[in-house]
Amino acid sequence: MEALLEFTHKVSHYDFPILMFLLKSFMILFLVVSVILFIYDRYIQRENQLLINYPLIGRLRYLFYALRDPMRQYFGDEKFYESFDKVKWVYDSAERKSAYASFSPGQPIKGAILSIKNANCVLNSEDVSDNFSVVFGEKTPKPFITNSVFGRSAMSDGAISPEATRAFAKGAYLGRFPINTGEGGFTSNFLYTHKYTRECKFFETLEGTIFAKSIYRVIKFILNDAVAQKVYKHMVILTPAPDSYLFDRDEVLFFRINWSAPLEVFPKEVPDDIADTIFQIGSGLYGVRDENGEFCETRYKRTMSFCRMTEIKMAQGAKQTGGKLLATKVSEEIAYYRGVEAHKDLFSPNQFPYAKTLEELFDFIGRLKTISQKPVGVKIVISSQDSFSEYAQLISQQLAKGSHAYPDFITIDGGDGGSGAAPLEMMMSVGMTIHKALYIADTTLRSVGVREDVKLIASEKVLTPDDAIVLFGLGADYVAIARAFMMSAGCIRARECSGAHGRACPVGLATQDKKKRASFLVEKKAKNIASYHNQLLDGIRSLLAIAGLKTLTKLNKTHLLFKDHRGRTYMNIHRYFEESLVE
Repeated sequence: MEALLEFTHKVSHYDFPILMFLLKSFMILFLVVSVILFIYDRYIQRENQLLINYPLIGRLRYLFYALRDPMRQYFGDEKFYESFDKVKWVYDSAERKSAYASFSPGQPIKGAILSIKNANCVLNSEDVSDNFSVVFGEKTPKPFITNSVFGRSAMSDGAISPEATRAFAKGAYLGRFPINTGEGGFTSNFLYTHKYTRECKFFETLEGTIFAKSIYRVIKFILNDAVAQKVYKHMVILTPAPDSYLFDRDEVLFFRINWSAPLEVFPKEVPDDIADTIFQIGSGLYGVRDENGEFCETRYKRTMSFCRMTEIKMAQGAKQTGGKLLATKVSEEIAYYRGVEAHKDLFSPNQFPYAKTLEELFDFIGRLKTISQKPVGVKIVISSQDSFSEYAQLISQQLAKGSHAYPDFITIDGGDGGSGAAPLEMMMSVGMTIHKALYIADTTLRSVGVREDVKLIASEKVLTPDDAIVLFGLGADYVAIARAFMMSAGCIRARECSGAHGRACPVGLATQDKKKRASFLVEKKAKNIASYHNQLLDGIRSLLAIAGLKTLTKLNKTHLLFKDHRGRTYMNIHRYFEESLVE
């Protein structure tokens, strides 16, 4: 004990001259800057009245305001979801950590809720079928049979970074689930898992000299592959849009899709070493437009060489306007992909150019099905029973006369859906929530006898298996997830996705900022994305077991119940929806 006291005494008197000098220098610099700011705020600037009255101290308000969104999940209660425990489940599942909770949720759900009924005699999870496939477009020449009832919802290459698109492409390939291109079109980044061969004539390539390749190999040996690729890219790619190229380590060359290549050199069947991809066409027609901005059949055929089916985006939950990409995100690569001018705001039209009426939309659907021989559907937001009835009646009429000009699937986005950039006035005030919208769609299609001909995709605020099981019970055949997949890829919900206000996504996920993107770990995040998807399926299997159901197809509305905020429980949810959907 005496030795310890003696040592402590010596340390307390030990001098650290360099450390003390740096500390004193920092304090002096801090005081000087504070005095300058005080004088400037009080006596010079005349733009901010708060800083005139509270110089220097008033600046803390803006510091805390800037930190509000990025830090809110750490210091505040969860506001958007029922409980932060659900958010944590996503992160834990992605990181392959235990997703079990202890004692009770941190924020017990006290409001109204739809949930699943348990059976008197439950099953074990292993008794539940592993078959979670869905068949889209059964009547088309080339139907799409998925391996999962979950998929990543629409995210454009451009709205998210090239590295993020590559991570999702590989994560979906590993997890064997589909991804949606978003309205930005199909880009080379979706081919991240595709093995380059010189026989592929639809690629354009750039290859360095023997000297350049030697530099790459030396840097890779000394440092790492990422740095070596960066140096090699600067030596080889001298044209605009360098990040539109993928890199092949074996051949040591860069390649991207040559959309001008003859149609006959493109794959006759979708390559089996890429993720199942759903191609989305937005009102801007990006990825299938000609130099005049019109729909190009040949470009569409080339694109569908890589995609399983097509989704026409009519509307989205968070916005009823065309897609928005601010100038900070319209890089040279995005301009190249979409055929637009770089570094300028890119706002798609509100109205889809081939859908001034539903009849015109259905004709365009028929045209796309004829060209691709694959399923085609639409993405909509439902705001009333009457508006969706128009879709259902027209589908019935088309089927009655033997026409194939109708949607093979309808994607329903709930009114509480999200977006990287949307007008605030539309985010939460347009469209129905997904539960009511899905109920309307399912029951209306059944009432006109066409439910078996049209698959339903549901999307809105799904994080955990219990969120999804309710949607399946209400009639969804497939659930598309955006926000939770973003979180599995590293999103911290800082709400800087749009790139507005001079700020960018801090993790390099939803930005084109090269410095932020440089730290994005593609391979690691791909594994996390696949892991989250696998945990979703495991959770669905567990819920089906406690409901006594061996397959997901057996689940229906009779297995659901609704408890309102007053504690009343509706054992027959048809009655609840009839009471809540009044004319």
